[in-house]
Amino acid sequence: MDPHLLRTFVAVAGHGSFSAAARELGYTQSAVSQHIAALEKDLGAVLLQRRPVAPTGVGVRLLEHARPLLLRWDAARADMARLTTAPATRIVLGVAPLAMTAWLSSTLADLRGAQPGLDVTVRVLGRAALIRDVATAAVDLGLVDGMAAPADPLQLPDTGPLTTTALAEQPLAVALPAGHPLADRAGLRLADLADAQWIEAPDTAIPLAQLRTASGSDGYRTSLRYEGTDVRGLTALIAAGHGLALLPQREFDDLPGVRAVPVRTPRLVHRIEALHHEMPDGPTARLAAALVAAS
Repeated sequence: MDPHLLRTFVAVAGHGSFSAAARELGYTQSAVSQHIAALEKDLGAVLLQRRPVAPTGVGVRLLEHARPLLLRWDAARADMARLTTAPATRIVLGVAPLAMTAWLSSTLADLRGAQPGLDVTVRVLGRAALIRDVATAAVDLGLVDGMAAPADPLQLPDTGPLTTTALAEQPLAVALPAGHPLADRAGLRLADLADAQWIEAPDTAIPLAQLRTASGSDGYRTSLRYEGTDVRGLTALIAAGHGLALLPQREFDDLPGVRAVPVRTPRLVHRIEALHHEMPDGPTARLAAALVAAS
């Protein structure tokens, strides 16, 4: 399968429109139609319904393969470019919202103090975007987070030859409105909250799908979906009673209207890991080493 045809297919399926995909990719609409026809001929199957534009059953299955394949393709190109380019005098640091910690800020300040001319950009990104941008070298070093059993690594998608290094683990707590009946508990079993209303905040709080897996329950109903990277915005919604969320215990210091009750069972932690390609000696490698030393 030609990756260019796959990319066109993913764009059409994502937009639900041949013309919108053409604008995104810089092709004519006729060229997009030709790409889809060529891919369908190659695979011997109809991939897209035309009116309305939507993937067929075979197309849905192909999308499951196409998106990770294209990510690996982009990651391979980025890796080759990185290996043939001189070390940069700048760092683009990608950080998940809950990985933006005081020790990160302090470590970054020390590095900049030692290298006053260093050009640093910090991007706060959702988890999926962060992993993608590290894989494709849009960021030099990523700090990704998630839920895990103590001392276990995060379960990250396969995006190529990336290195992960553990940086920190913190207890997890359920964020409740201050007036919630369980707000004064010393601890909670996660399974006891399966019937509660939750906020689905996949880029900030622990995703609800992971709560279902950890507790073996199909509960944890979504009362509101929060799409953003502002943790304070999420906790304001919790304080107003829109639902619960699972967050690291440290996020609750001095937050009005929110109570944090630790999760006692199952034993789970919030884990932060550094994610990067193999790095030659340079500012990115020094920052990664300093983060490990400070954690």
